[in-house]
Amino acid sequence: MKRLLLTVAASVIATGAAFAEGDIAAGEKAFKKCKACHAISDPDGNVIVKGGKVGPNLYGIVGRTAGSYEGFRYSASLTAAGEAGLVWTEEEIVAFIADPKAFLRTYLDDSSAKSKMTFKLSKGGEDVTAYLASLAPPAE
Repeated sequence: MKRLLLTVAASVIATGAAFAEGDIAAGEKAFKKCKACHAISDPDGNVIVKGGKVGPNLYGIVGRTAGSYEGFRYSASLTAAGEAGLVWTEEEIVAFIADPKAFLRTYLDDSSAKSKMTFKLSKGGEDVTAYLASLAPPAE
Protein backbone atom coordinates (compact mmCIF):
# COMPACT_ATOMS: atom_id res chain seq x y z
CA MET A 1 0.00 0.00 0.00
CA LYS A 2 2.80 2.39 0.92
CA ARG A 3 4.51 1.70 -2.41
CA LEU A 4 1.26 2.47 -4.25
CA LEU A 5 0.89 5.80 -2.46
CA LEU A 6 4.49 6.73 -3.27
CA THR A 7 3.96 5.83 -6.93
CA VAL A 8 0.78 7.91 -7.11
CA ALA A 9 2.47 10.85 -5.37
CA ALA A 10 5.42 10.67 -7.77
CA SER A 11 3.04 10.60 -10.74
CA VAL A 12 1.18 13.66 -9.48
CA ILE A 13 4.42 15.56 -8.96
CA ALA A 14 5.73 14.57 -12.39
CA THR A 15 2.46 15.53 -14.06
CA GLY A 16 2.43 18.91 -12.34
CA ALA A 17 5.92 19.63 -13.63
CA ALA A 18 4.84 18.75 -17.16
CA PHE A 19 2.00 21.25 -17.02
CA ALA A 20 4.29 24.02 -15.82
CA GLU A 21 6.85 23.22 -18.49
CA GLY A 22 4.76 23.04 -21.64
CA ASP A 23 6.54 24.30 -24.76
CA ILE A 24 5.13 27.74 -25.61
CA ALA A 25 6.42 27.71 -29.20
CA ALA A 26 4.98 24.24 -29.82
CA GLY A 27 1.73 25.42 -28.23
CA GLU A 28 1.54 28.41 -30.55
CA LYS A 29 1.94 26.07 -33.52
CA ALA A 30 -0.63 23.58 -32.16
CA PHE A 31 -3.08 26.43 -31.48
CA LYS A 32 -3.61 26.67 -35.24
CA LYS A 33 -6.05 23.76 -34.79
CA CYS A 34 -7.91 25.75 -32.15
CA LYS A 35 -8.24 29.00 -34.06
CA ALA A 36 -10.85 27.49 -36.34
CA CYS A 37 -13.20 28.17 -33.41
CA HIS A 38 -11.30 30.43 -30.99
CA ALA A 39 -9.71 33.87 -31.21
CA ILE A 40 -7.43 35.55 -28.71
CA SER A 41 -8.03 39.28 -28.19
CA ASP A 42 -7.08 41.42 -25.21
CA PRO A 43 -9.65 43.59 -23.38
CA ASP A 44 -8.64 46.62 -25.45
CA GLY A 45 -9.65 44.77 -28.62
CA ASN A 46 -6.11 44.09 -29.83
CA VAL A 47 -6.22 40.84 -31.79
CA ILE A 48 -3.43 38.49 -30.78
CA VAL A 49 -4.70 35.54 -32.82
CA LYS A 50 -7.44 36.01 -35.37
CA GLY A 51 -9.75 33.05 -35.24
CA GLY A 52 -13.30 31.86 -35.27
CA LYS A 53 -16.16 32.94 -33.06
CA VAL A 54 -17.73 29.53 -32.51
CA GLY A 55 -15.79 29.27 -29.23
CA PRO A 56 -15.07 31.93 -26.60
CA ASN A 57 -12.09 34.29 -26.63
CA LEU A 58 -9.27 32.52 -24.80
CA TYR A 59 -7.36 35.58 -23.63
CA GLY A 60 -6.82 35.25 -19.88
CA ILE A 61 -8.40 31.79 -19.72
CA VAL A 62 -6.06 30.60 -16.94
CA GLY A 63 -7.68 31.73 -13.70
CA ARG A 64 -11.08 32.44 -15.27
CA THR A 65 -14.24 30.82 -13.91
CA ALA A 66 -15.49 28.26 -16.41
CA GLY A 67 -18.41 29.41 -18.54
CA SER A 68 -18.01 33.06 -17.62
CA TYR A 69 -16.68 34.87 -20.71
CA GLU A 70 -19.24 37.61 -21.22
CA GLY A 71 -21.23 37.44 -24.42
CA PHE A 72 -20.57 33.77 -25.16
CA ARG A 73 -23.36 31.21 -24.85
CA TYR A 74 -21.93 28.15 -23.13
CA SER A 75 -23.52 24.74 -22.75
CA ALA A 76 -25.62 24.27 -19.64
CA SER A 77 -23.03 21.78 -18.38
CA LEU A 78 -20.08 24.15 -18.69
CA THR A 79 -22.07 26.91 -17.02
CA ALA A 80 -22.97 24.47 -14.22
CA ALA A 81 -19.29 23.56 -13.80
CA GLY A 82 -18.43 27.23 -13.34
CA GLU A 83 -21.27 27.67 -10.88
CA ALA A 84 -19.94 24.61 -9.01
CA GLY A 85 -16.57 26.35 -8.65
CA LEU A 86 -14.52 25.30 -11.68
CA VAL A 87 -11.78 27.86 -12.28
CA TRP A 88 -9.49 27.11 -15.21
CA THR A 89 -6.04 26.08 -14.05
CA GLU A 90 -3.44 24.83 -16.49
CA GLU A 91 -4.13 21.27 -15.33
CA GLU A 92 -7.90 21.63 -15.78
CA ILE A 93 -7.49 23.10 -19.28
CA VAL A 94 -5.23 20.22 -20.35
CA ALA A 95 -7.78 17.68 -19.11
CA PHE A 96 -10.69 19.53 -20.71
CA ILE A 97 -9.19 19.90 -24.18
CA ALA A 98 -8.22 16.22 -24.22
CA ASP A 99 -11.91 15.23 -23.97
CA PRO A 100 -14.38 18.01 -23.10
CA LYS A 101 -17.43 15.80 -22.64
CA ALA A 102 -15.64 13.25 -20.43
CA PHE A 103 -14.09 16.06 -18.39
CA LEU A 104 -17.49 17.65 -17.68
CA ARG A 105 -19.12 14.31 -16.92
CA THR A 106 -16.41 13.58 -14.36
CA TYR A 107 -16.31 17.09 -12.89
CA LEU A 108 -20.08 17.31 -12.51
CA ASP A 109 -20.58 13.60 -11.76
CA ASP A 110 -23.28 13.70 -14.43
CA SER A 111 -23.32 11.09 -17.18
CA SER A 112 -25.43 13.36 -19.39
CA ALA A 113 -23.14 16.42 -19.21
CA LYS A 114 -22.17 17.85 -22.61
CA SER A 115 -19.89 20.47 -24.06
CA LYS A 116 -20.38 22.46 -27.24
CA MET A 117 -16.69 21.77 -27.89
CA THR A 118 -16.51 18.47 -29.75
CA PHE A 119 -12.84 18.72 -30.77
CA LYS A 120 -10.40 16.64 -28.72
CA LEU A 121 -6.71 17.53 -28.62
CA SER A 122 -5.13 14.15 -27.92
CA LYS A 123 -1.53 15.42 -27.88
CA GLY A 124 0.04 18.77 -27.04
CA GLY A 125 -2.45 19.99 -24.47
CA GLU A 126 0.32 21.04 -22.10
CA ASP A 127 1.94 23.05 -24.89
CA VAL A 128 -1.28 24.80 -25.94
CA THR A 129 -2.02 25.60 -22.30
CA ALA A 130 1.49 27.00 -21.78
CA TYR A 131 0.96 29.17 -24.86
CA LEU A 132 -2.40 30.44 -23.57
CA ALA A 133 -0.89 31.11 -20.14
CA SER A 134 1.94 33.08 -21.78
CA LEU A 135 -0.65 35.47 -23.21
CA ALA A 136 -2.24 36.14 -19.82
CA PRO A 137 -2.83 39.71 -18.74
CA PRO A 138 -0.05 41.19 -16.62
CA ALA A 139 -0.40 40.60 -12.89
CA GLU A 140 -1.68 43.62 -11.00
